[in-house]
Amino acid sequence: MEESLDNLLGDGDGVEELTAQTALQEIENAWMNERFAPEILPHQSDLVDCMLQQIAHMEENIRRLDRCDLRALVHRMELDRIKYVISSYLRARLEKLERYTIHILEEEANRSPEEAYLTPGESRFANEYRASLETLFRTVALQHMPANFQKFEENNFNIKPNLQAHVFLRANRRVTGIVLPGMLNEEIDFEEGSQHIIQYSAVAHLVKSGVVQLI
Repeated sequence: MEESLDNLLGDGDGVEELTAQTALQEIENAWMNERFAPEILPHQSDLVDCMLQQIAHMEENIRRLDRCDLRALVHRMELDRIKYVISSYLRARLEKLERYTIHILEEEANRSPEEAYLTPGESRFANEYRASLETLFRTVALQHMPANFQKFEENNFNIKPNLQAHVFLRANRRVTGIVLPGMLNEEIDFEEGSQHIIQYSAVAHLVKSGVVQLI
């Protein structure tokens, strides 16, 4: 399988090439971070696109194998695992978009296109979902609610992620001076490979930069 995976990714063009195995590890890391972070994280659409291309490549290779070849079964199992990781990653993002729609769109409006957390498709979905919420509210309000409750106010629907939630992480490298929320002038250090439980708000920037990995 490693041989099949490493036949992949990167066509040069001045961009640092990724081996297939590295790309798979990175999308698995992104998946774990997205699952356990309370907020939506910057999208990893390039990695997803790479792995989708690799899935098509691997499926073609499997079709060339004899049905009785044990390698076909092993490769198919690995392929199913990769598909699960990608679909679970995208589903986690979709669930956050539905739960925190207004908050996410407000935050995204303050970012430049280069800093965007959402893909164009995700942004379009979130805006359409918000419009659907407003339409549904107005339909229900006009039919069943007193006139003074018929105004749609986004603040009443603006659910925000709990950034004070605790997360479990592993440090990918040594990092110093992490300020503990609510603890005046108290800082801690992470040693490479160490594991910690800490409020997400204290390490959000480290998660996004890849210094720590949520587990």
